[in-house]
Amino acid sequence: MDDLEKAILISFDEYGTIDPVLKSQAIEYCQRIKENPTITSICVERLFTSKLVQVQFWCLQCLHDAIRHRYSSMSPDEKQFIRKSVFAMACYEGIDDKNVTVRVLDSPAFVKNKLAQVLVALIYFEYPLIWSSVFVDFLSHLSKGAGVIDMFSRVLNALDDELISLDYPRNAEELAVAARIKDAMRQQCVPQIVRAWYDIISVYKSSDSELCASVLDAMRRYISWIDISLIANDVFVPLFFELIMVEGLPEQLRCAAASCVLAVVLKRMDPHAKLSLLQSLQINRVFGLIDEDPDSELVTSIVTLLTGYAAEVLECAKRLTSEDGKRVSTELLEEVLPSVFYVMRNCEVDATFSVVQFLSGYVSMMKNLSRLTEKQLLHVGQILEVIRAQICYDPLCRDRLDVMDRIGREEEERMLEYRKDLFVLLRSVGRVAPDVTQIFIRNSLASAASSSSESNVEEVEAALSLLYALGESLSDEAMRTGNRLLGELIPMLLSTKFPCHSSRLVALTYLETITRYVKYVQENTQYIPIALAAFLDERGIHHPNINVSRRASYLFMRVVKLLKSKLVPFIETILQSLQDVVARFTSMSFPAKEMTGSEDGSHIFEAIGILIGMEDVPVEKQTDYLSSLLTPLCQQVESLLVNAKMQNPEESSANIMIIQQVIMAINALSKGFSERLATASRPAIGLMFKQINLRCKVSLLHGQPPKTCLFNFPGEESTPIIDPAANSPNLKLQFPNLTAQSLSTLDVLLQILVVFPKVESLRSKVTSFIHRMVETLGVSVFPYIPKALEQLLAEIEPKEMVGVLVLLNQLICKFNASVHDILEDVFPAIAGRVFSVLPRDAFPSGPGSNTEEIRELLELQRTLYTFLNVIATHDLSSVFLSPKSMVYLDPIMQLVLYSSCNHKDILVRKVCVMASLLLRFDWSGLLFPTRCTLVYNLTFYHPSTSQACVQIFIRLVKDWCTGPFEEEKVPGFRTFIIEVFATNCCLYSVLDKSFDFRDANSNALFGEIITAQKVMYEKFGDNFLTQFVSKGFLAAHCSQDVAEQYRRKLQGFVLCKYLCGFSLLEHEEKEPEKPNIKPWSWNFMFFMGYGTS
Repeated sequence: MDDLEKAILISFDEYGTIDPVLKSQAIEYCQRIKENPTITSICVERLFTSKLVQVQFWCLQCLHDAIRHRYSSMSPDEKQFIRKSVFAMACYEGIDDKNVTVRVLDSPAFVKNKLAQVLVALIYFEYPLIWSSVFVDFLSHLSKGAGVIDMFSRVLNALDDELISLDYPRNAEELAVAARIKDAMRQQCVPQIVRAWYDIISVYKSSDSELCASVLDAMRRYISWIDISLIANDVFVPLFFELIMVEGLPEQLRCAAASCVLAVVLKRMDPHAKLSLLQSLQINRVFGLIDEDPDSELVTSIVTLLTGYAAEVLECAKRLTSEDGKRVSTELLEEVLPSVFYVMRNCEVDATFSVVQFLSGYVSMMKNLSRLTEKQLLHVGQILEVIRAQICYDPLCRDRLDVMDRIGREEEERMLEYRKDLFVLLRSVGRVAPDVTQIFIRNSLASAASSSSESNVEEVEAALSLLYALGESLSDEAMRTGNRLLGELIPMLLSTKFPCHSSRLVALTYLETITRYVKYVQENTQYIPIALAAFLDERGIHHPNINVSRRASYLFMRVVKLLKSKLVPFIETILQSLQDVVARFTSMSFPAKEMTGSEDGSHIFEAIGILIGMEDVPVEKQTDYLSSLLTPLCQQVESLLVNAKMQNPEESSANIMIIQQVIMAINALSKGFSERLATASRPAIGLMFKQINLRCKVSLLHGQPPKTCLFNFPGEESTPIIDPAANSPNLKLQFPNLTAQSLSTLDVLLQILVVFPKVESLRSKVTSFIHRMVETLGVSVFPYIPKALEQLLAEIEPKEMVGVLVLLNQLICKFNASVHDILEDVFPAIAGRVFSVLPRDAFPSGPGSNTEEIRELLELQRTLYTFLNVIATHDLSSVFLSPKSMVYLDPIMQLVLYSSCNHKDILVRKVCVMASLLLRFDWSGLLFPTRCTLVYNLTFYHPSTSQACVQIFIRLVKDWCTGPFEEEKVPGFRTFIIEVFATNCCLYSVLDKSFDFRDANSNALFGEIITAQKVMYEKFGDNFLTQFVSKGFLAAHCSQDVAEQYRRKLQGFVLCKYLCGFSLLEHEEKEPEKPNIKPWSWNFMFFMGYGTS
């Protein structure tokens, strides 16, 4: 063993037994040898003399690299030497008749595979122009036996892997070389190779199955591009099926033969020729093999063959138009479909075959038939069987899906995605054969219901899911009338209690399905009791799984919304059933994690609110119901607030969570009461949301029947007692510890902001509650608003300020000028807080500027613009001029003006301009700023928000300016609008390089700017024209002629839209003050819709 061999062995060390320094030196030494100009000779010599497989592999790798990277620089002699040597190794020969002590073909498979790669590298460069006889020469050596045959197959496989196969990405050069090689092989040697394949298989099929499998694998790869008649004939096809069907042959050989038949099936051909080929295969002879062990490789291969065959037959049926072609394809399809359905239900189908795509194609084909045959109807049933089998969850995941851990969530998400296409297929089947589909679902449901075992969770869930998915394709009319079998299916669904109802998946799917078909119950009221029972018993709201219970509350609310008045006779029963659920919602034991959207559990209160908030409910009962809910809830909050200061952080956190729950409960409860009921028809109900009388103890002290409460809530020290005066058998609970007092619901909840001023979640919940009270109580909520706003504004953060502004917007839009006094009181505090956090200039841009803080401030700014716009457009602009607000008028105008011209959101600019031109009032004595420094920051411009600011200015001009010759209502404002706003916003911002008329928002902003110009002309007359046209246009390098055209158009109030494009002459000098304005080219398009005022 010389130094090179030692170094190769050390570098190949896999066990870590070699010193790292020594290994590094060995690798470095091998690299130096590799760079030797005579490396090819060194490698060939070692390959014929060394028995060490590591050395053989290293030498072959060096040869491969040399050919790949420096073939063009090799001399002809070196190329000839490599060619002769490598081919000799592949054919069991020596060189120059020397004795050969080592043969590479006797080495392990990885060495022979590397030798095949070296040969393919030579073929890449030399076939067919230089080494045209490589394949023919190889064929002449196959008689030497299994070793050379195996090597030949490895070369063919390597050629496919490295160059021909399109399963790997190829560049243009590789595709060209592959085409060149395939063309040459077709002309020169493919028939000889095919003949050799047949001879080898015939000789070795009984003695060397591994060799035959290798040959068949090579054949499979080449069938796709050689002449199909060489394979699909009376010689090869019988041979393939003989190998597949003979039970005594090794499974590897039988699978390889099946793969060759599949390659024939998948051969791309004209549909007529393809159909004839498929018909000639007589594929039915392998149908029986799918009944064998489903885990065997042979069954897997047969499954792949049958599904591929069926897909090709279906494709022929789609493409053929002749009657004969359709008849033959239909016959072949109907012949193979039972086996395909079987394997879809019972076997693992190859990933390359889409079950849904195939079945969808078959169903689509049936849509074109006027009438389905008995066999086709049978196939529809089998398709439904496949769908049911495919949508079943894995039983191994059952426990995970119940507890919904990470694995359970991932499995559910995977199945939800996987089922989408299957349910689309189900609906397609339902349209093609509605009766068959509904019968199948009915039978599936009946089968699931009849089982007494709890182990059929997946079967039950699948049956319910089928019924649920079917409903998506039914019309409202079909839902209500229960046409066909729905009239039987829905009552069966409502009355069924499955043994496995404790499963989360079964319970949820059951409730979702009932909710989907509740319109049937709406029309068939006799089923209301059993529908309610499904939601109120352990199948729904009282389910032991809290996730099911929460979802059931939401679905029950949806059902109540739909059935509503039909549920009046059942209100007592419903409320009685919900006592424990309502009480548990505000208890410390109620799980509060991950409560979002329809899963937070509060919807049970909304359902109750809808039920008791109907005018069909007698007023006395309505009052009792509401009192029994609001009284203990408010008392619970009061109690928690009183004890808040004495609690440790852990207790405080728990109580905060309970308070949140109470607010959510009252908020949800109020949604069932309309403003008309609470303020007009039954004002006492509205009063209860403001004032609750707790008289339980007083009644007891006077020996009178106490005022009863239907619900008891956690945290009350009283022991529930049965009302002796009750005529109803229903259980009614009381609170005998309560003293006579008047408790304000709003006051109690607003006190939360005092006790917990910095708890964002509570502030958000209280704000949401005030929103609800505005909608429910109308103007009667006004006395509470100032206190609420005072508490909300205390130590408020920018993110919370957005919520306050939205609340004020709601008040203004609902009550208009009626909120003037409230707004006047609160506006200074809002303006002071907003301007203390918003930057006076542009927000930072670039890397690092997209922080959470910046995003919150941007959201606050956008909401502020909307707030100012709402004030201006609802006749409340006098708020800006109140003594306490005057100090903020200049900052407001500066901000709105800057945004009108420069804000990156064009919609905001639009609103700012509109509002500023709409203000009308009679105040005087105010000095208005006449100058405003504008920063032209092109990076801040982007189409969207600026429209809001333009709208503000439009409103301000209309409100604060009466006419061109009358005394100024707001001294200085007219000059400000004409000299600053008009020029900068209505002219320069439009001429900005970034103003894009192709953008829809920019066009909308331009429309507001045109409106602003019209309003300014109406209010200011020639004063505006002189400043805007004579000075502004000329300063923007506009010719006098164009300026005069504009003046005439504006003065003339053109009745129709006017479109003109101005292209000004090029000017060399630029304005240094306004670098973003186009100095030499002005493509300014006026879309003016002026009309008479």
